[in-house]
Amino acid sequence: MQEPLGLRLLRAFYSLVLRLLMPLMLLRLALRGLDQRDYLARWGERFGRFPDHGLRDTIWVHAVSVGETNAAAPLLAALRERYPERRIVVTSITPTGSARVRRLWGDSVFHVYLPYDLHGPVNRFLDRVRPALAVIMETEIWPNLFHACRLRGIPVVVANARLSEKSLRGYGPVRPLVREAIRSAALVAAQSAPDAQRLIALGADPARLHVVGNLKYHQGVPEGLEAAAAAWRSVWGAYRPVWVAASTHEQEEPLVLRAHARVRQHFPDALLLWAPRHPERFAQVIEAARSAGLVTACRSQDELPRPDTQCFVIDTLGDLMNFYAVSDVAFVGGSLQAIGGHNVMEPAALGVPALVGPHTFNFAEATAMLAREGALHAVEDADALARELIRLLGEPGVRQAMGEAGRRVVEHERGALARTLALIENVFPAAR
Repeated sequence: MQEPLGLRLLRAFYSLVLRLLMPLMLLRLALRGLDQRDYLARWGERFGRFPDHGLRDTIWVHAVSVGETNAAAPLLAALRERYPERRIVVTSITPTGSARVRRLWGDSVFHVYLPYDLHGPVNRFLDRVRPALAVIMETEIWPNLFHACRLRGIPVVVANARLSEKSLRGYGPVRPLVREAIRSAALVAAQSAPDAQRLIALGADPARLHVVGNLKYHQGVPEGLEAAAAAWRSVWGAYRPVWVAASTHEQEEPLVLRAHARVRQHFPDALLLWAPRHPERFAQVIEAARSAGLVTACRSQDELPRPDTQCFVIDTLGDLMNFYAVSDVAFVGGSLQAIGGHNVMEPAALGVPALVGPHTFNFAEATAMLAREGALHAVEDADALARELIRLLGEPGVRQAMGEAGRRVVEHERGALARTLALIENVFPAAR
């Protein structure tokens, strides 16, 4: 069925604007490559140009970066078990996402960058990957990509779907194209009822939309992690107070240092484990910690903190869960700065009490649930963060109760994986 003329004109305008913006997009890639050289590599893939590996009837999973890749991990494992005859293709957009894919699955999946949302790159990509099913994680709604899948008869599943109020308001003049894209999805598996309501307001077909829960509740805790955590803590001092600042952003960095200075006034031997969100910030964070007078080490060079280390920067990818496990308290970043927060389920799954700032709209339901059950506390600013850190580091009984509450929440909410798989099989039956 041909699109209405208005949509065709809008699609042509959208594609023209993307083409006109392409020099700026490439310049942005190049500038990011100054800090993170991986951005300078594999540009051809972003235009759908990569060797044809003879793939046929694949299952294609798109996970934009690290967080989405982690959320996709249990689903991908289940898809491999349910559809063993099909090759899995995984796409991402960022080098950090690519590195995470390689670390989790190596060469057992075919990995490539997702192309820009232009007709030529999208069709070249689909010609080489030849998916029989597309699984798009969370909020990646690309009008030309979804349109091309619809024309080729490729069912699109939006898994672990979420949509914030801010995103709902943010599509502007291309909203009709986004509405058409999400409406063409064979299945939308929403994380929560509020997400479902916003997705329907965007244009999703209510008959194809189901509330299944959050796949991030299924993020596995590596076997033997608790024993490894105890061994690690013995290296730098088993009884030292330890807190982790996880997934922090640039404007939060001075706030983390300020909070740690306050903590050290009460606990002089306190250790800060610090995981910046973006690799291009690693060197700056190390320098900032040293400039603040802290004895600073980092994961890439020193492996683990020493007894005299006051700040340890986790400047590697894929290690955050390990360092959550050795922490007494976790601050989950992107929440003092108006980013919208990051995954609060990771510390909860490990029984680690969590603190967040006031900006948690990306994880609103999960944050509210953990806060309601007493597993998480929200703070207004850096001073409140320092006060709460000092209180919790001095009250092991309170920390234990919060940690146990977090584990209970995660355990109770599991089930999204089974529900998502059952719905996928309704639109894409497994071979019998």
